[in-house]
Amino acid sequence: MLDRLTGMRVLARAAQAGSLSAAGRQLGMSAAMATKHIDALEARLGIKLLHRSTRGLTLTDVGANYLEACLRILDEVDEAEAAAASQRVDATGLLRMNVPLSFGTRFIAPLMPEFARRHPAVTVELGLNDSQIDLIDGGWDMGVRIGRLANAPMQARQLSDCPMLVCAAPTYLARHGMPRSVTELADHNCLGYSLSPLAGPGEWAFGRDGQIRVSVRGDLIANNGAALVAAAIGGQGIVYQPQFIVGEALRRGALQILTLDQPCYALGGIHAIYPRNRRPPAKVRAMIDYLVEAFQSRGDLFA
Repeated sequence: MLDRLTGMRVLARAAQAGSLSAAGRQLGMSAAMATKHIDALEARLGIKLLHRSTRGLTLTDVGANYLEACLRILDEVDEAEAAAASQRVDATGLLRMNVPLSFGTRFIAPLMPEFARRHPAVTVELGLNDSQIDLIDGGWDMGVRIGRLANAPMQARQLSDCPMLVCAAPTYLARHGMPRSVTELADHNCLGYSLSPLAGPGEWAFGRDGQIRVSVRGDLIANNGAALVAAAIGGQGIVYQPQFIVGEALRRGALQILTLDQPCYALGGIHAIYPRNRRPPAKVRAMIDYLVEAFQSRGDLFA
């Protein structure tokens, strides 16, 4: 007999993702197995939970009511498991951690060998993604987020500050001149980060709270800061990025900081986060304590 709780999880993920194949991928099973779980639920209940077609799936009325009950049950099960796991002294099991792509590749991944030596019973799944993934919906135990944290059901510990910098390559500045004010940026090629409302294509924000808005233009837009920095190093234009992305290029002189008449906006810190309504299990506590130690002991981390 198929597990009833797993069937409920499949239903919840399918309703959120809009397909059984997506639900299966999120839960580490095939689309066929996800379908079997839904079929088993419907057979046990004697009702139809989902309308399925080639265009996708939708909940039936009774399916929507059943899903509400499932979500309550699953939350209670997750809370009970987290409470039990939090009593463990030793860290063990699979730790799923979601982090930004460039930051995770350069600063989190190199820390993993030492964490593995300290906690050999923990397996880390590192999810690298620049989009704002919902940790709870995605089944992640914790994450690392950069910037100001929105009001969300998350507990956070700051790992480091994260200043923003405006930079360009010496070759670009030699050809186009050095801007001295934020308004002069309108005359330059400003490379936009598409995932940021404050340093994206079309407009950059300055002042601590981003209250000074400046219109900009540029011939390159990307959803990854490291890609923009690579283009800037090649002399294509000016970038507005966190220090951790541009730090190494600044150190070797491939980029230089532009001193403008207005301060860069305060992006906020770098934080380790986990769901507020759950007691963090030992594996999460171990990772957060380790990251805090690693970041605070290295003042040159972003150089």
